[in-house]
Amino acid sequence: MKILLTGAAGFIGSTITLRLLARGDQVVGLDNLNDYYDVRLKQDRLARLTPQPGFRFVKLDVADRAGMEQLFAAERFDRVIHLAAQAGVRYSLQNPHAYVDSNIVGFMNILEGCRHSGVQHLVYASSSSVYGGNTRMPFSEHDSVDHPVSMYAATKKANELMAHTYSHLFGLPTTGLRFFTVYGPWGRPDMALFLFTKAILENRAIDVFNHGQMRRDFTYVDDIVEGVIRVLDRVATPDPAYRAETPDPSTSNAPFRVFNIGNNNPVPLLDFIGCIEDALGRKAQMNLLPLQDGDVPATYADVDTLRDWVGFTPATDIRTGIGRFVEWYRSYYKV
Repeated sequence: MKILLTGAAGFIGSTITLRLLARGDQVVGLDNLNDYYDVRLKQDRLARLTPQPGFRFVKLDVADRAGMEQLFAAERFDRVIHLAAQAGVRYSLQNPHAYVDSNIVGFMNILEGCRHSGVQHLVYASSSSVYGGNTRMPFSEHDSVDHPVSMYAATKKANELMAHTYSHLFGLPTTGLRFFTVYGPWGRPDMALFLFTKAILENRAIDVFNHGQMRRDFTYVDDIVEGVIRVLDRVATPDPAYRAETPDPSTSNAPFRVFNIGNNNPVPLLDFIGCIEDALGRKAQMNLLPLQDGDVPATYADVDTLRDWVGFTPATDIRTGIGRFVEWYRSYYKV
């Protein structure tokens, strides 16, 4: 297939691209290479992709309406994996406009491109953050998610609503994937695993929020990749069991689906830090701090619906995943 993958220089996007190329797909990888975090890391991720046959990189911002229209018209993609977004919960408190530009305007351009060029299936990244104020665990796609606690979460919920509109009006098959705290080699420097590893190796204290009373459904990147590709290959269809009088938020009478993709095994933050300490052979110094605005104390993915749809459940344990990350980190940064 000929696939557009946005966010190709990103952590998840670059890893998915390698898998798609390995199985023989053509991939046009799009990224704007913004400086939200170290651009050199993004360029090094791309350097793994550019020698591969079947890959072409396009530097473009998804919020560039004219540029996106031209790209879709020229390429005629079979399918689209849309991962490009302004990431980060905390940064959305400081710069909310960046989230509207990338995550709302950019997603609108993706939807319009798919609609007008006959794309067979759009798979896009949503987020576990959409669960916001929900407290019933595990988080289920069948529950309402109408109480976001950050602008980032609100934009991701908006993406799901926008996707449904296009599935309903134009028959565009769309599948949203709610990622749960993805980690692993080539990860993002603003995420806890990266920050903690760097600080411990530099003998600096780490900031541990909610006094360490946090639980996260950490999901290893290879599990995310497997889930995304399986979902890409199974095109969203209308749900014959959908009933408008008792609507299920995860399905529709349009070709629209939403799935959690998480490890289904929330890990206490202090246990997570313990695994990093073991992998590094060093102890962490901790600054215990209150819960931050926009953050939630726990995440926990119900993945039964994903398993039923594509026959896959993420299962990489945290100790194995952290070990692989630390091995990559030491090699990449030569520490």
